[in-house]
Amino acid sequence: MLKASGLRVTSPRVKVLEVFAKHQSALAHNDIEAELVDMDRITLYRTLKIFNDKGLIHIAIDASDKTKYALCQHECDEEHHRDHHPHFYCIKCQQTVCLEEVIAPPLQVPKGYRVTDVQIAMKGVCPICS
Repeated sequence: MLKASGLRVTSPRVKVLEVFAKHQSALAHNDIEAELVDMDRITLYRTLKIFNDKGLIHIAIDASDKTKYALCQHECDEEHHRDHHPHFYCIKCQQTVCLEEVIAPPLQVPKGYRVTDVQIAMKGVCPICS
């Protein structure tokens, strides 16, 4: 993934990707940091930023007050994120998951507006907590 995105393969980048691969949900900065105790905050922040810029991860907008990140499942790149799906926040377990199977409908916007991204956040109880 790193080489395909034009990034050098470094130990911190590999470790961050391993954390994402291990989880099925979106992760906040402090969730990732808790698993990577040997990595400083600045390195993690920069890694997340470059991963987002290169289309490896996307920001998962949800109903919590934290910025969360999830692996991109589509062929995203630094020009376009193609992850136009809702994010679901479970009010019980506080996990955020991408609902890949739900596709956001096209939106009609007034003349002169150009939509570059659509974020849909859903909140409720996930199947595990039901």
